[in-house]
Amino acid sequence: MTGLFDSFQRPINYLRISVTDRCNLRCRYCMPPEGLPLLKHRDILSYEEIYRVASAAVRLGVTKIRITGGEPLARLNLPEFVRMVAAISGIDDLSMTTNGTLLARHAASLASAGLQRVNISLDTLHPERFRQITRRGRLEDLWAGVDAARAAGLTPIKFNVVVVRGLNDD
Repeated sequence: MTGLFDSFQRPINYLRISVTDRCNLRCRYCMPPEGLPLLKHRDILSYEEIYRVASAAVRLGVTKIRITGGEPLARLNLPEFVRMVAAISGIDDLSMTTNGTLLARHAASLASAGLQRVNISLDTLHPERFRQITRRGRLEDLWAGVDAARAAGLTPIKFNVVVVRGLNDD
């Protein structure tokens, strides 16, 4: 057999690529208020190196790639990286998971670079609770990102929720 398979011999066609350990939020379930020690830029893979890994994975049967982080939009020049990955022949689905708060300013350039859709973390619909969970985020910034993603054609937009007992389980 050629390609990638899991321990049950099912084909693996999906790859998540984390492009950064940085995030503009400090969500209670994810990070302490002061943040975490961050890697130096020289200690993370360059976009060119990640592109080589993605290209090799596609040659082995990967057809779906999701860009993640931290918060992927915290890394500079992300649309250029998306353009590189979108040009790899054989990718059927190129998506990104984001907290959405920086998406409004990047949605159009990401779509024109070849991003197809987004998953957005949304743990509450209550603005004050959103600020409490994220320790610094604004729900209105997330909604602006949703509107921009929709306008740019980054659909379907999917939402991820981390439910925490006593915090947002209502």
